[in-house]
Amino acid sequence: MTVRQFTDEKLVIASHNSGKLVEIADLLAPFNVETLGAGSLGLAEPEETGLTFIANAELKALASATVSGLPALADDSGLAVDALDGAPGIYSARWAETPSGERDFQFAMHKVEMALAQKPDEPRTASFICALSLAWPDGHVESFEGKVDGTLVWPLRGLHGFGYDPMFLPLGGDLTFGEMQPEAKHAISHRADAFIQLVEQCFGG
Repeated sequence: MTVRQFTDEKLVIASHNSGKLVEIADLLAPFNVETLGAGSLGLAEPEETGLTFIANAELKALASATVSGLPALADDSGLAVDALDGAPGIYSARWAETPSGERDFQFAMHKVEMALAQKPDEPRTASFICALSLAWPDGHVESFEGKVDGTLVWPLRGLHGFGYDPMFLPLGGDLTFGEMQPEAKHAISHRADAFIQLVEQCFGG
């Protein structure tokens, strides 16, 4: 089946996460596409009921495309820790929810470290996984999944990036995602992996 090409001038980024909005906008910069954040359009965040990264990305992209009448790109990503049987996985953002209802990734990273401390003999290997889904208002969706492997460090290192970046050391690297400059992270990240596939298939490479 032929993959649909993106030919519009505007694209909704179906996310309310400021870090993701900046990162995706940077990746799209070479294609002269005007990106609009879901929050700026007043689009609500749908409940993420999918059981996989791709299912949740498609759910979010379709919701934004249907309401806005514009193509929408959604990301669903997370940290999968081998010793924790893939957790937090699709629940990576939920692990950051504090008792007061706020979202705090420092809190989430401490939860991961505490869980790993209960398994001192297990490897600290983990992967960042990212699903990107591009949806059109007519319901058509194209989805791609990227991945980067690494290990988890403690204490946290670096003030760049967002989410679990300060504890993730990519395989073969010396700097955590939290220590890398954005350009360096974009070159090797899980989101970049998925984005390369998206560009090759939907933006004419």
